[in-house]
This record gives sequence, C-alpha cells and structure tokens, in this order.
Amino acid sequence: MLLTEAGYDATFVGDWKKSASDEEILGKAESEGMILITEDKEFGELIFRSRRPLNGAILMRTATTNPHERLRLLLRVMRLTDLKGKLIVISEKAFRIRRF
Repeated sequence: MLLTEAGYDATFVGDWKKSASDEEILGKAESEGMILITEDKEFGELIFRSRRPLNGAILMRTATTNPHERLRLLLRVMRLTDLKGKLIVISEKAFRIRRF
C-alpha cells in the first residue's frame, strides 16, 4: 500500500476484514484513533448523522484512479492541514474542510 510505503501507519480494510460493515469500519477507526480515508461519500453522511467522535476522515473525490496521483494529493493535504476532528474532501483542484 502506497501510504504505508510513504511511512504512514495505515490499515487497508480488505486486509483487516473483507466484509466489514460501515459501522465496523467506523468503530475500528474510532477505537484506534485512525483517520478514515475513503472514496465512499456515504461515510461522510454516516459520520455526521451518528455524531461519532472520529479522529478525522478524508473523502477522496478524484476523477483520476492513478494511485500515485491520488497519494500526491493526499500527502499535500496532510502536510497543509491538521486532520483531527475534520471531514476533508479532496479533489484534483481543491480540498474542502468541515469540522465534526
């Protein structure tokens, strides 16, 4: 996984539990103090509806599927802003921040 290769502690859900429900994924992120990174916009809605105390979440909304380009965008945002307590939506042109 590119994020791990870049020196970050990361867990891929497919390696952890292939059939994990959204609630299980949120629970793991919450209990382990992880930043959730996803492409699934339903997570953003679920996070705000449930008012869960997540460490943070990043929603990747890019047109590109190139993993190296997506990592570049992700790392740029991670260097520019504190991720804690925020939902950050990343696209090729910009990123938006919403506090929990």
